Amino acid sequence: MTNERFFNEMTGAGDAARAPYAAYADWFAGEDPKTLLKKSSEAEAFFRKIGITFNVYGQQEADERLIPFDIVPRIIAAQEWRQLEKGIEQRVRAINAFLNDIYHRQEILKAGRIPAEIIANNEAFLPQMIGVQPPGGVYTHIVGTDLVRTGENEFYVLEDNCRTPSGVSYMLENRETMLQMFPELFTQMRVRPVSNYPMELRRSLSEAAPPGFNGSKPCLAVLTPGLHNSAYFEHSFLADQMGAELVEAGDLKIVDGRVAMRTIRGYKPIDVIYRRVDDAYLDPLNFNPDSLLGVPGILDVYRAGNITIANAPGTGIADDKALYSYMPDIVEFYTGEKAILQNVPTWRCSEPDSLSYVLEHLAELVVKEVHGSGGYGMLVGPAASKKELAEFEAKLRAKPANYIAQPTLALSTVPIMTKSGLAPRHVDLRPFVLVSPKSIFITAGGLTRVALKEGSLVVNSSQGGGTKDTWVLGD
Repeated sequence: MTNERFFNEMTGAGDAARAPYAAYADWFAGEDPKTLLKKSSEAEAFFRKIGITFNVYGQQEADERLIPFDIVPRIIAAQEWRQLEKGIEQRVRAINAFLNDIYHRQEILKAGRIPAEIIANNEAFLPQMIGVQPPGGVYTHIVGTDLVRTGENEFYVLEDNCRTPSGVSYMLENRETMLQMFPELFTQMRVRPVSNYPMELRRSLSEAAPPGFNGSKPCLAVLTPGLHNSAYFEHSFLADQMGAELVEAGDLKIVDGRVAMRTIRGYKPIDVIYRRVDDAYLDPLNFNPDSLLGVPGILDVYRAGNITIANAPGTGIADDKALYSYMPDIVEFYTGEKAILQNVPTWRCSEPDSLSYVLEHLAELVVKEVHGSGGYGMLVGPAASKKELAEFEAKLRAKPANYIAQPTLALSTVPIMTKSGLAPRHVDLRPFVLVSPKSIFITAGGLTRVALKEGSLVVNSSQGGGTKDTWVLGD
């Protein structure tokens, strides 16, 4: 059954499968639904066994949860993916150029393409980074670009994740699970691999090492806030997969102007830190003095060019939602080209006319906190109660600059496996991009998040969403 208001990625507007799904639909028609439901349960047991969980903050029930996994893949044609790759690479290059400019000459501000106050009054902009040149000139080593689809050839960027994008471990484990459960499908269909991501991550980070590192191979470490962080599984998983050290603040100290980690043979210098600690907690000497998660003095070592921090401190200004609406201008300013990927139309509530429009149409819009993430602090107008609308109106009137608003997009659907057969659910996609001084690598696919609740548009795992394996077909 299809809802004509939403683009169904498997069937389009009709009942026959679209070309990318044709081989899968033929295979599915010959399978026993009971067997497939049993495989769904097996997948859940597998995820539970290896501990793929995430933590939910601020809730009274058990804080550790399993992310639901759906066994029906999301399938993207080769030519669709080529167009997405072009748009993603263009956007990531522009973001890196913007960060370099905003912490140096600030030409985009002088040209009046974005207002100066959107930078000056933004807590994500770090004055400590002004004039600092990261090793190799790379600010955003790992980027997660959230995409949504509304039609056959209509894709929008929902947001850019330039600070510490998460979810790549779920992408990898989703694929591993599907390979174990349905090996015959991978022999029938030309599905591009994703398992090379950890080694590509290691290569990309190694290429971004400071010029003066010692030895043939740079020493890499993943800095985690620790066991109680919501993405700790991912931190340990990636460190293990790429053969890097997993370290916490207590394992590190500054020795002879280098960041060094404790080993059984004394302290060993680190060349590249893939940090999963937010800016504010990275260095108690330079940022939040109460932080126990960071390394005192690490920013001074970084400014001296003796370590690479990925992603660079201060990159959060590029994925701030207040800046998002200026991304088409940013892309054009730094590339000289029109943006290939569209932005979602956005009202900046800091502007009086926009605020008036948003207040009048609150029940139709999605309203987000400028600094929010993970689906927290947002309002989905069409799904909100009168009480929730009234409460959000009060928030908007009190602090309008804290919010942006967007239309409720008709997100595409992909089928999930239910007890009564296939049923459409809304999805988004987070491809992962690796940037080094030498190259840009985009994983063939990414993490598809799915709103498992019928009619829901919120795909975040913290809000009840699940994940799917994403298949990009080869030529």
